Amino acid sequence: MMRRCGIVLLIALVGSAAGAEPLRIATFQADVTPPLGAPLGFGAYGVARELVDPLSARGLVILSDEQPVVLCAVDWIGLRNGGQQAFCEALAAAAGTTTERVNVHCLHQHDAPGVDFSSEERLSAAGRGGTTCDVAASRQAIAATARALGDAVRDRPRAVTHLGIGKAKVERVASNRRIIGPDGKSKAVRWSATKNADVRAEPEGLIDPWLQLLSFWDGDTPIASVTYYATHPQSYYGKGGVSCDFPGLARGLRESALPGVAHIHFNGAGGNVTAGKYNDGNPTNRMALAERLADGMQRAWLATVKASIVAGDVDYRAEAIELPSGGRLPAGRTFDVTALRLGSAWIIHTPGELFVEYQLAAQRMRPAATVCMAAYGDLAPGYIGTAKAYDEGGYEPGNSRTTPEAEQVLLDCFRRLLRD
Repeated sequence: MMRRCGIVLLIALVGSAAGAEPLRIATFQADVTPPLGAPLGFGAYGVARELVDPLSARGLVILSDEQPVVLCAVDWIGLRNGGQQAFCEALAAAAGTTTERVNVHCLHQHDAPGVDFSSEERLSAAGRGGTTCDVAASRQAIAATARALGDAVRDRPRAVTHLGIGKAKVERVASNRRIIGPDGKSKAVRWSATKNADVRAEPEGLIDPWLQLLSFWDGDTPIASVTYYATHPQSYYGKGGVSCDFPGLARGLRESALPGVAHIHFNGAGGNVTAGKYNDGNPTNRMALAERLADGMQRAWLATVKASIVAGDVDYRAEAIELPSGGRLPAGRTFDVTALRLGSAWIIHTPGELFVEYQLAAQRMRPAATVCMAAYGDLAPGYIGTAKAYDEGGYEPGNSRTTPEAEQVLLDCFRRLLRD
């Protein structure tokens, strides 16, 4: 069974049977920038010709009387199959936990590596190794992240007395990529960089405008800020300039504003969401989008409400599901979907490029709680649209490896994970 994980956040939980022991966390970070010449975007976007921004894997570890839970976010386009498995196994070994308690997610920047060791094995056997990723560099990056995690758990655990919850609307960043005509069928695609002014002028469409922020505090001292926002993260790409793009730059702006705090960002269910309404591909838009996203992060931080938390306020659930295959997923292949509860906040971790409808549906299942979502775990399923989207047609259904029945499988799984 392949296990899915999440790449920027690692959490380990420590507590007594009575739950009165303080929660402890350890934050970690490693450089995962590819070398020049490495393939980008699973080989779809050429090779690295210039290092514009460093890429990182960041996480947070929570320790309790149960096994540690790891959440991690990586500045890569994605991990699939053996790549996801290798990352999860390495972090699980470093944290002293099991792979289903490790959640590794990518932010999905396109001028960044995509790692699938399973595909590389097959390509190597055919004499085409190195086509999709630099295997040696990718394994070194995974090992560096595991070392950083292990060092953090051993040397730098911090007591957590309070969890902070905040949110803010992000203005003029996200827009739905799917433009549906009056006949109910896809009539246009609003790409991340949309040159066509008429397509950009279409309404924003269905998005989740809210950026959600969870923060960890020791008394009045902030330790970590973890943010969630659903959109494709590209401004411009495909020219060989390795970049963490506007979400990474926004994260960096917050690091400058709040030094000494670990800043970790996850991409939500943004499979059908881009910045295309507000971006025509002009390179100057990258920083403009970053500043708007950072503004949302700042306002969510200022809106934070803190509540005390102990180890007993943490709950972790995992379920392995089989997604109905559209012919490009092997029969019997399962993916982990997990839920982490921290007091009144929930974090759902999923594989694939989920449509934003899934994030909104999960939030409706627990209307009195804060529900965050980290998608872009194992990317083997590709896009996971709603059942309706497969009939509407368009770009995403043609690049999905699942069928319309995936919607019911996922929603039923969410209901079980979010139950009381």
